[in-house]
Amino acid sequence: MKTIGLIGGMSWESTAHYYSIINEAVKERCGGLHSAKCIIYSVDFEEIEHLQSIGAWKQAGEILAMAAGSLEKAGADFLIICTNTMHKVFDEIAQKVQIPILHIADATAGEIKAAHIQKVGLLGTQYTMEQDFYKSRLEQAGINVMAPEENDRKLINQVIYQELCLGKIIPESRKQYQRIIGSLETQGAQGIILGCTEIGLLIQQQHADIPLFDTTMIHALKAVSYALE
Repeated sequence: MKTIGLIGGMSWESTAHYYSIINEAVKERCGGLHSAKCIIYSVDFEEIEHLQSIGAWKQAGEILAMAAGSLEKAGADFLIICTNTMHKVFDEIAQKVQIPILHIADATAGEIKAAHIQKVGLLGTQYTMEQDFYKSRLEQAGINVMAPEENDRKLINQVIYQELCLGKIIPESRKQYQRIIGSLETQGAQGIILGCTEIGLLIQQQHADIPLFDTTMIHALKAVSYALE
């Protein structure tokens, strides 16, 4: 079994979910008392979020690159970055380590293509929905990506940072997300990417009529498969 290095804390709520998914999957696949060999470097999300908000991505990338280097030195065989948004600095992090990093968008694209879906709606932070670093990775895999309209993007982002990252699960926010998913479906989306690692805490498959691609679940299970190869 390979040792998984997790760059987490963005937020710790979703990192805890990663840890749970990974260990449950190892237990299921290996049986007995098996659990995952993993190392977690959990950053202070307040610091990262501030750098995001002022556009200091290079500085945020340096913090995560340092975390990646620490995990490599500690014995990780490969890494996962437990957040969608900070894949914006994926290349900068990858340049600082010699071990592989499993990209969350690549793992998600694989699941979408396996489901024979070509057009998806993307929910995530405003950075993920509006900037090119994430959508372009999916589009390179032949997937057509739609984002919600501007007011809905702002609402989605607000719920992520002001509720989900703080562990608040509010039913009214779930209804708003369901409304947005319905709107994207009406516009032709065949599936929806839950493109922020906290969204799966609020929305699950029973809350939508079209397939949901929970990036946290997909990424965590991809890490398990890679660790057990």
